[in-house]
Amino acid sequence: MIEDRKLAVLRAIVEDYVATQEPVGSKTLVERHRLGVSPATVRNDMAWLEDEGLIAQPHTSAGRIPTDKGYRFFVDRLTSLKPMSAAEKRAIATFLEGAHDLDDVVQRSVRLLAQLTQQVAIVQYPTLARSTVRHVELVALSTSRLLAVLILSTGRVEQRVIEVPVELTDDLIGDLRSRVNKTAAGARISDAAAALGDLPDDVAPDNRSTYSIVVAALVEAISDHRSDERVVVGGTANLARFGESFDQSIKPMLEALEEHVVLLKLLGEATSPSEVTVRIGHEGPIDELASTSVVVTGYGSSDEALASLGIVGPTRMDYPGSMAAVRAVARYVSTILDEG
Repeated sequence: MIEDRKLAVLRAIVEDYVATQEPVGSKTLVERHRLGVSPATVRNDMAWLEDEGLIAQPHTSAGRIPTDKGYRFFVDRLTSLKPMSAAEKRAIATFLEGAHDLDDVVQRSVRLLAQLTQQVAIVQYPTLARSTVRHVELVALSTSRLLAVLILSTGRVEQRVIEVPVELTDDLIGDLRSRVNKTAAGARISDAAAALGDLPDDVAPDNRSTYSIVVAALVEAISDHRSDERVVVGGTANLARFGESFDQSIKPMLEALEEHVVLLKLLGEATSPSEVTVRIGHEGPIDELASTSVVVTGYGSSDEALASLGIVGPTRMDYPGSMAAVRAVARYVSTILDEG
């Protein structure tokens, strides 16, 4: 266990190093922070922190900088996140509420996260498998062609043009629409697909072929997972601002961030929207990004996350501020999806 005074010294070193990018000495700590102890005591505490691998001396006669272990210790003992200001909250709400569809929500979220944190932002599209059917609309395009519009709880919209072997009438379309929505609306997509598959058995034999064709198209749309792993990235140029913070060339990092599978690994499994996960340095899954930290949370229209969003930046980042920004954007996106 680390005593409160040593934790205060570690916290001060992290905060100063994040702010200045300069190694922190004992004299600086005493001058800037009200630690309530003598410089000699601070030096002893710093020596203990260094022995524990929480801080390191980059070169002789220099101050100390936090190690990955030190950042982890700091993050794990955060008692609160930096609150978003009223102006920031209004800006987030206004920016995101202006979105007119799911693609716009995702694109705006990426830009907003990158601007708020000055890091690389990553947003995963909502996962289809975890969504529910919100509504199915059927519109006649001609006497034998039907447009089916499937609207999911994630805000995703799937469309299919369906050719039917009979003449479409208002009564037939109305009955189709009523039966399909009664069967599928509100159900998880796996349950909706199964229930729709049984629907043709409940109609008159003369209409069974038409209902089977429409249901087959809807089940195909529901089961289409091609966009389940779509990921959008923004703010990669922000990494260049922190070039001196990395242990290696920035090029491999940028190349890694262009790989789709890398982005999915960084986001990991979507977690609860109420939890923010931080992976620091070598804790991450990608060697090329071992000099970075990842802050991720889930978002969704319920307690279960539909997908993840987060940021990637140098280990020398403002963790309380970054975590608060990631959490705030995720909550606003969740609210938009829930109200959509």
